[in-house]
Amino acid sequence: MNHATIEKSIPLMAILTLLVVAIGGLVEIVPLFYLKSTVVKVDGMRPYTPLELKGRDIYLREGCYNCHSQMIRPFRDEAQRYGHYSLAAESMYDHPFQWGSKRTGPDLARVGGKYSSLWHQAHMRRPQDVAPESVMPRYPWLEENELNFADVGSRMEALAKVGVPYTSDQIAHAVDDLKAQAVFQSDNATLRQRYGERIAFDDFDGHPEKITELDALIAYMQMLGTLVDFSTPQPETH
Repeated sequence: MNHATIEKSIPLMAILTLLVVAIGGLVEIVPLFYLKSTVVKVDGMRPYTPLELKGRDIYLREGCYNCHSQMIRPFRDEAQRYGHYSLAAESMYDHPFQWGSKRTGPDLARVGGKYSSLWHQAHMRRPQDVAPESVMPRYPWLEENELNFADVGSRMEALAKVGVPYTSDQIAHAVDDLKAQAVFQSDNATLRQRYGERIAFDDFDGHPEKITELDALIAYMQMLGTLVDFSTPQPETH
């Protein structure tokens, strides 16, 4: 059968196209059923703390992902600017993940610890005060709005049902743990026991008398890229 015959018959071309697509799909999909996991786990990864989780929800609500990706691609120029390329395991507890290549602003995969909480406060009030060339809009309401965290336990419980390894103890103490992280110099020993040592504690928004949406957002951003120790070799995953 030559190409001319196929090209002159629309029904025949449609049938052959579907056949090729079906074979290709099976080749791509079937092997996945024989893999225990498509993500190579790395040391240091943990679920979000309650405060970080609420901060991520605000990050999504405000559409930050429209201008900032959280995926450093395995190219030399990206690694020199942002750091080690992103590992799939770093987003294994994200629903949905924030990978992508759309960047009106810089990638945020490694922004944790890069700037102080004071810098983030000023950046959210008026971005041009710390980055004159920025086209980012202002978000002054974040430090005015008190954080609604009454539902954080049920939020964690829902995520546990889709595979995020929150324990019953973490869910039961969600509100207490959120307050412990947001109130600087509070007793945070039990929070560290539940989530590990790599947790940022601060009065993130500069208002110790209340817990605001800005507290949560900065806590989330101060965590990004800090959980994996890249001074030791990591799995070669892309």
